[in-house]
Amino acid sequence: MPVIKASSLRDLKLRVNIHDVVARTVTLKKAGGNRFKGLCPFHTEKTPSFYVSTDKGFYKCFGCGKAGDILNFVMETEGLQFTEAAETLAKRFAVNLEYEEGTGGPSREERSLRQEIFDIHDLAADYYRQAFLAPNPHGAFIREYWEKNRKFTPELAEEFKIGFAPPEDSGLAAALMKKKFSEDALRQCGLFFVRDGAMLTIGALRPRFRGRLMIPIRDHQGRVVAFTARQLELTPQDDPAREAKYVNSPETPIFTKSNLLFNLDRARAQAGEGHSFVLVEGQLDALRCWSVGLKTAIAPQGTSITDGQLLLLRRYHSQVECFFDSDSAGQKAALRFLPMALKAGLEVRFLMLAGAEKLDPDLLFLERGLAAYEEVRKASLGAMEFAVRSLLPNVASAGAEQKSRTAQALFEIVAQAESDVSRTGFVQELAQLLRIAASALEKDFRTYLARQAGSRFATAANQQTASQPAAAVSPEAHTKGMDEHLLFLCLHHEPMLAALSSHLPHEWIDTSSLAGRLLDRFLAEVQHNGWPGRDHLDQLLETQEEKTLVATLLFDAPRDDDLTKIANEGLRAMQRRFLEPQLRQIELEIASKGTIGDPSLFSLLKQRADITRQLVNPPKLTLAS
Repeated sequence: MPVIKASSLRDLKLRVNIHDVVARTVTLKKAGGNRFKGLCPFHTEKTPSFYVSTDKGFYKCFGCGKAGDILNFVMETEGLQFTEAAETLAKRFAVNLEYEEGTGGPSREERSLRQEIFDIHDLAADYYRQAFLAPNPHGAFIREYWEKNRKFTPELAEEFKIGFAPPEDSGLAAALMKKKFSEDALRQCGLFFVRDGAMLTIGALRPRFRGRLMIPIRDHQGRVVAFTARQLELTPQDDPAREAKYVNSPETPIFTKSNLLFNLDRARAQAGEGHSFVLVEGQLDALRCWSVGLKTAIAPQGTSITDGQLLLLRRYHSQVECFFDSDSAGQKAALRFLPMALKAGLEVRFLMLAGAEKLDPDLLFLERGLAAYEEVRKASLGAMEFAVRSLLPNVASAGAEQKSRTAQALFEIVAQAESDVSRTGFVQELAQLLRIAASALEKDFRTYLARQAGSRFATAANQQTASQPAAAVSPEAHTKGMDEHLLFLCLHHEPMLAALSSHLPHEWIDTSSLAGRLLDRFLAEVQHNGWPGRDHLDQLLETQEEKTLVATLLFDAPRDDDLTKIANEGLRAMQRRFLEPQLRQIELEIASKGTIGDPSLFSLLKQRADITRQLVNPPKLTLAS
């Protein structure tokens, strides 16, 4: 097993800024000093409770409790082991790693299945790209199709690594077999059809994609995880999916289509104040948007939008413009999307083109360029206006009963918004759009909620209220026990460790607690081996739980200037915790003695006096300022 040198790991942590690591996954905003905050990637939330400290190199979520450094973050978010996470960061930020002598770098067998499949997809993307550029009839065909039929530029194909899967070819299988990928990785990567039980040979790896335009699908971190393959004249007749215009990779250990949005890896860097995400129906729509300069376009993976995709989107920006085709299917899809967006806490607008019966983003931008975007934005509709127009196109001629039925359908949408303020605002807006008295509509909405949810709604509301304080905990609200408090002070003022090592006896420490065990271990290290320093703690931390606690304590900042006073108060409290139970036991034993002449009484009195003297004169630390 390859072992990375401790010095090399320290160098990696010093050279890589944790902000740059986390910002690939979380949109961070300044939160004062060297801190940033954003929506936690480890649990669903709408109010940021995830903080990053760049000077200390740690992250901490005060909602779910997750904490750690750059290695922990990559391990958690990318599903990698420790060594894999270090090697991934080193490659990403061009840092050289050194291994302990004789251990070497990682062998193919020692790498995770996920990492192997990532590597396979990188090689496949390059292979398909070279087939697109090949100086042969197939290469000429696919380039002509891309430029003349689809009317895209070669530059766009290069930027997105658009490729081509040859109609009859075993070249990809041969290239992957030559790289000695594991059998599990080749069977599960999704690029081949493989019979169960068949011996794995080049001939047994039947390409899933043949004679198709290949669009690499990347996750939100920019890693190729799958492909979308577009049917062509060259698609063979014996292709099992010959009649399907588009074929996606199957789900694999690195690809779950319901949790991924096409082009999010690029679009998330462009979205922000004044630049909403633009949700389109297909990948080619998103590519067209990008080609004309609309850089925030994203698309689902050939299926209906999912809650998981919207929650992922919400991490980066809360505003989304829905730009689906204006045909019946597109509008129905947009209406299905609306309540899900409200539930995810997204602000939604729907892009429309005034007077257009049919609107296809691909054709619109091809004909009019980026100017078309401003045109459709001017005619865009808010969430409630779009919903009303979809369900009741002619409000003016609608009767009371028709409006009532429409209102009930709209209530189903409004109820998905979790904010009472948003719900109230939506109902008031609907009253204007439906030309109904606001008080009447509000009353009907309350009746709807009571009827639909009943006691379950009250229970859910109570649960939500109960959970809010925990989610809203600020970094300053963290409280600590005695052992944890001293550990906290030691981590922030390292000279305290040397002072404590000579003043804090081992038996005073509560080693049944995690903080106590770490404090005891750190003090022993100071006494016997010398303190390695706060930045080199990896060698002293044995479990993920220990790493999380240390990261949490390092993330907080001491609030008192007089650290010596605080430390001595903690030391005194630990002394009392240890000695006072002994003193009470001695008092009981003294009271039980029958006569003054009892020989054991003198010993008990001496012990009591000794403990009392210690309590009256507790140890005192003297720390350099």
